[in-house]
Order: sequence, then structure tokens, then C-alpha cells
Amino acid sequence: MAVKLKATKRENLTKSATKEIRLSGHVPAVIYGKAKDPKNVAVDSIELIKTVRDEGKNAIISLEVENDDSVDVMLHDYQIDPIKDQLIHADFYIVNMSEEMDVEVPIRLEGESQGVKAGGVLQQPYFELQVRAKPGNFPEEITVDVSGLDIGDSLTIADITSGGTYEILDDSDATIATVLPPTKEEDFDSDADESAEPELVGAEKEEKEEK
Repeated sequence: MAVKLKATKRENLTKSATKEIRLSGHVPAVIYGKAKDPKNVAVDSIELIKTVRDEGKNAIISLEVENDDSVDVMLHDYQIDPIKDQLIHADFYIVNMSEEMDVEVPIRLEGESQGVKAGGVLQQPYFELQVRAKPGNFPEEITVDVSGLDIGDSLTIADITSGGTYEILDDSDATIATVLPPTKEEDFDSDADESAEPELVGAEKEEKEEK
């Protein structure tokens, strides 16, 4: 279900007008899509940030434009002022709820693996996956349970169950989580002793030759 967000039309595109919009707590934005004329609007900055934070970056937003029809969109891009750390512009892409789209979805590992409890190190090579689905079926995140992983075990993309609502486009053999063996200090000491041994042998040989 789409989250509702109000938008006002933006007719005056001058710098001074845009500045006034930002000072009022709104952010200038553009709505665009396939075979659609771009529309300049403004939305409440705090409401937009709250929507994305609560619903995820792939949330479907029903943008209620004043004196116009509502339109289903996704936040396609945005700009942040690096000095003020404020949202200064947003791009909304019009979506067709019956057509599939490709988006990136974050991966979240949950649970403490048996291998980690035994001293192993959990590694996560992938933090996002490329997913294809209809807009209403985008997962907010993909949760992977790693509690069953022991040292040396791994999970691949093929181990993820989508429930048939979306398709993962990344290589099914790619590893998304693995538990590596612990690194012991004794290993470093052993390596140091082995590397030192040839020097001692060589030194002894040189002393014999000198005699």
C-alpha cells in the first residue's frame, strides 16, 4: 500500500522562490516518468525524510499534488547540502504498479551464528541485492538468518527464499555470509619462529667456515 504525501505545485522556478521554499521547511522536487511531462512541485522536507526512514528507500509514495490527481512515485534521487546537511532537492519517478522494476534492496543478517560463538569471524560480502518485482512487492529489506552457520559454513544467494513475490538478479552462487576460522596469536608466533630459523642455520654455517 502506497504511503500518502502532500505536494504543492511550483510555478515560480527562480532562485529566490526556490530559496523561500527551502526556508519554509519544504524541498523543491520534480516528478517525471516514461512519456510523462515533468512536473515541478514542493514537499514537506521532514515528512519526506520520515517516510523514507520508516518505509524504506523503495517505498511507493502516493503523491497528492494540489488541484491535480494523485500519482504513485518512488524517490529516485535526492541532493543534500554537505555543509548544512539538509535535503535541498528530490526527484520522484512515476511508477506503473503493474510493471516490474529493478531496484536495490539491503540485506540484513540476523541471529548469532554457532561459528561466531566458537570464536569465528562472520563476513558479509554483499550488503545489497538487485531485485526485480512489481512496485507493490518490493521488500523493504531481505533478512537472512545466520544462526545455523558454523566455522567454515556459508550462505549463498540461492539459499534465500523470495516467496515468489520478487526475483533476485544477482548470481545465485554468490556468497552473502560466511564464518571464517579464528586467527590465533600462536599462528603469528609460529610464523615468526619459522622465518627466524634459516637465519640461525646460516649464521652457524658461516662461523664454521671462518674457523
